[in-house]
Amino acid sequence: MDETLRTLVSSEVFSVWFLAGAALVFWMQAGFAMVEAGFTRAKNTGNILMKNLMDFCIGTIVFILIGYGLLMGEDLAGFIGRPGFDLLSAYQEFDYSAFVFNLVFCATTATIVSGAMAERTKFLSYCVYSAVISALIYPIEAHWIWGGGWLSQIGFHDFAGSCAIHMVGGISALIGAKILGARIGKYRKDSDGKIVKVNAIPGHNITFGALGCFILWVGWYGFNGAAATDVPQLGSIFLTTTIAPSAATVACMIFTWLRYGKPDVSMCLNASLAGLVAITAGCDVTDAFGSLVIGTAAGLLVVFGVWLLDSVLHIDDPVGAVAVHFCNGLWGTIAVGLFATDTAPAYSIADQSGAVMKGLFYGGGLKLLGIQLSGVVSVALWTAVTMTLVFLAIKAVFGLRVSREEEQLGLDVTEHGLTSAYAGFAMTPEYLEEGPVTETVPVISESEPVPVYTKKESDAGTPKISKVEIVCREAYVEPLKNALVGIGITGMTITHVLGCGAQKGKPEYYRGVATEASLLPKVQFDIVVSKVPVRSVIETAKKVLYTGHIGDGKIFVYDVENVIKVRTSEEGYDALQDVE
Repeated sequence: MDETLRTLVSSEVFSVWFLAGAALVFWMQAGFAMVEAGFTRAKNTGNILMKNLMDFCIGTIVFILIGYGLLMGEDLAGFIGRPGFDLLSAYQEFDYSAFVFNLVFCATTATIVSGAMAERTKFLSYCVYSAVISALIYPIEAHWIWGGGWLSQIGFHDFAGSCAIHMVGGISALIGAKILGARIGKYRKDSDGKIVKVNAIPGHNITFGALGCFILWVGWYGFNGAAATDVPQLGSIFLTTTIAPSAATVACMIFTWLRYGKPDVSMCLNASLAGLVAITAGCDVTDAFGSLVIGTAAGLLVVFGVWLLDSVLHIDDPVGAVAVHFCNGLWGTIAVGLFATDTAPAYSIADQSGAVMKGLFYGGGLKLLGIQLSGVVSVALWTAVTMTLVFLAIKAVFGLRVSREEEQLGLDVTEHGLTSAYAGFAMTPEYLEEGPVTETVPVISESEPVPVYTKKESDAGTPKISKVEIVCREAYVEPLKNALVGIGITGMTITHVLGCGAQKGKPEYYRGVATEASLLPKVQFDIVVSKVPVRSVIETAKKVLYTGHIGDGKIFVYDVENVIKVRTSEEGYDALQDVE
């Protein structure tokens, strides 16, 4: 009786964990959105967020209509499940948990492509792609592996989706990015059209990228562990899911440090994800040593993949989706045939006759490895052929790429009418101030006209007017502002700008590509003076900004023909007397 009760409680607990794990996988959409937004330019952030949102929402609709049936319906000749509308017609008997669980995995497959095709894809065309992969491409091959199809029947093992999800998403990303073409400015060509140089296009917010990486890592415990059936198996899965990305990140850090002179932040974030992708297929059947080797190889493989696409294949993948998901989804699936061990809890890999199969390095021979290779080849061919047809069809019917002008302006404004995803930080005229605000501006009625200044002949000999422009580091905003106020200047315009420059003889790298010029955040002070001597402004700025190191800033001085205060019509010297 006690054993029966214990079994019942355990079953109920793991049924709840099954749904909690699905919620963690859904949360990974936020992680993908942050990684992709951070690794691309600010002018496309809204578009990235919208695509990640619609991947799940569109995927839900088509998964209800056809995708779930093709994946989990009654097996038809080992190829597809029988389509049906049980969710709509027989809701009372429907397996709600299985639907939600499979839906969140389907959405993950679709969203992998978003980053590789970022910054130049038509939003409508992307939505069509997202619907097709969620309705047809993913459900059919996933049925082979998880729905009772032919691969599951011969003993192919992909516990959580290195092959079914990540490799499929990575191949789709590779084909989409190839057909779409590179972003403007990514490659420099000679007069014959031959690519002679790869240009780095840094992402705008590495903090977003790191936040996304951590969100994905947390979500991956649900991704890999949700299907666990007992505590020892769940604990083992959590362990391997921790070791592999850790090993991958350390390996990548050491390699990029040796290769490029500094540990590459964005590449190490990619390496963490690569380790997670690689361990996903075998997270339940590998031990600590196996996961350590799988992760270390993944950390090196992701660097190789980024280099291969950038410098050899010349396929522009802004976020490294192909290197992370295709290369390491492939590697992780094959690694099951090398490192699967029956010492893992709840080990269950067996062939059609029920004979247990183990990895090559654990005394299992080549049988499991051969099955894993056949599965990889089959799924890769299915995905490559179908996704090529899908993207070519979309290109022919809707067009795949935005115009050159739209790409240069950014997809936020051209595709969504969103001026900026960071409106509160946009330095537009509404946000610029001249001088300190000391009182509320009074409302002037028509009966109380503002006195209008009339220039007098005696004004002809007023002092010279000059504009001083100072560009410096953001850290010096307050010290410089206070110093300028101290010499009598209370009116100044301060804007955020990007400074462009590179130190000669000291190459810098972004994701393994040498950067010719770094775009760094700077602050620009614009000051117009007449009574206060220009030399006083210059010396004050130099005193505050000087460190003797590169990047102290620059000062520019211009002659100003005239200054007009709009409110009073004062001109020249008189127009400046309340700000200096």
